[in-house]
Amino acid sequence: MRLVQTTIPIGELTMWEYLKSWWVRAGLVGLVVGSGPLVSIMVAARLGFYHDPNPNPVFLGMLAGLTFWPSVALIAFGIWRRRKQAHAA
Repeated sequence: MRLVQTTIPIGELTMWEYLKSWWVRAGLVGLVVGSGPLVSIMVAARLGFYHDPNPNPVFLGMLAGLTFWPSVALIAFGIWRRRKQAHAA
């Protein structure tokens, strides 16, 4: 199986060039680690794999709430910085 590099230009840069930025990768990791557990509990409960059909994961909700906006800010800063570097070159 061969992986195909998707080139979705955002401005002049491709998605892969944005993913080279440490800031973007850190933001994506924060988004997955912070929101992933809450989303997985919600999906598991909806599909019937969780013992409670109406869970109330307070801690996971707080974790998602505290990590979502900082992760979005890191991603936005990384995109801004990568575009600035591309225009300077």
